[in-house]
Amino acid sequence: MSHLTRISFLILLFLGALFFMSCQSERVKVDIKVGAKVLLQEHLDEIDRRNIGLVMNPTARVDGVHLLDTLMALGIPVKALFAAEHGFRGTQGAGEIIQDGLDEATGLPVFSLYGPTKKPNAQMLDEIDVLLFDMQDIGARFYTYNSTMKYVIEAAAEQGIEVWVLDRPNPLGGDYIAGWVLEPEHNSFVGTYPIPIAHGLTLGELAQMALGEDWYNTDAKVNLRVIPMSGWQRNMKWNDTQLKWVPPSPNLPTFEHAYAYIGTCLFEGTTLSEGRGTEYPFLMMGGESSKINDDISLWNNHGVRLQATQFTPVSIPGKALRPKGEGLLLNGILWENALEHADPLTIGLRMMQWLMEHSPEAEYKDYLYLLAGTNKIDELIRNRINLESDSLDIDWGSNLESFKEKRSNYLLY
Repeated sequence: MSHLTRISFLILLFLGALFFMSCQSERVKVDIKVGAKVLLQEHLDEIDRRNIGLVMNPTARVDGVHLLDTLMALGIPVKALFAAEHGFRGTQGAGEIIQDGLDEATGLPVFSLYGPTKKPNAQMLDEIDVLLFDMQDIGARFYTYNSTMKYVIEAAAEQGIEVWVLDRPNPLGGDYIAGWVLEPEHNSFVGTYPIPIAHGLTLGELAQMALGEDWYNTDAKVNLRVIPMSGWQRNMKWNDTQLKWVPPSPNLPTFEHAYAYIGTCLFEGTTLSEGRGTEYPFLMMGGESSKINDDISLWNNHGVRLQATQFTPVSIPGKALRPKGEGLLLNGILWENALEHADPLTIGLRMMQWLMEHSPEAEYKDYLYLLAGTNKIDELIRNRINLESDSLDIDWGSNLESFKEKRSNYLLY
């Protein structure tokens, strides 16, 4: 082969590789339209002469613009706004009471659904014909947006009002199911449905399952409509969707934080810090007396990379007021590779169990039972974990299989 021929061959080989990479890129490109976008493209004529109420937060965006602002610009008669935990515009931290008020951008009334009143009353719903519910969930039973959805649907039914749930992805994926199924005696605002901790449903699917399984606490007729997404598939985690992450709450600034949260939120049921008041909430955990020593390296047996660390939580307005361990130097761990694990709930639970064993002064709180949804977590706590030889697997009980069977009747994707 001559020198010139060799150069030509290499050029053709290079161009072929570029073409192949281009084809591959085109093949993996996804086009997901969330329910709100489908509403704008296909269903506006069905609401343009009806009085609308919006149950939303900062995640209710289409192409970067809040749905409220888009609807107002289109002349849709929006009459009232309803704020779940963290507020309609998302300026309040976890657990902060939301007050009634006015939306500064539009002058519309904002009614709080996270305070003394968690269920809209008749006065709030006066003159409303349709409620649009659009909030990005994270797929955890104890994330309060799904409870707000339940109360809104019940209140709307009692006033003869339609509720449209504008569906969005389950960031954990639609196939990830894990955790104990909530038992009735542990029902609370962080657990209102008999579902596992990681339920694998979108909010639209959960709303329909609650209707089909008679989980709504009302005798009135439920007038529910789900506006499904297009393009989303059950095996997609958030990073597969190519959608922009808008924090659904201030302490979940990235998907990685939200992915870890399904497991490390259980630290809220202890006196240990779950990382609020730092830049690593739900990825950094610890306490004053944590003594992890060399044991931390044993996590490598399970593919988990933990870094021993020290941190001092501080109060952050709008994000973490009076966090646990505020102003104290805490000893703990930083979870470095959360996104690499298929079962973050199990790993988070095991990390809680392990860190509590290494923290002599730390205590469990009754709140842990509400998060777990069962007292069965006591058995997990009593049994020490041997990272050298033990599997991390947890038996979630037969109720999980029963849930999976029922759930299959309500899947939209």
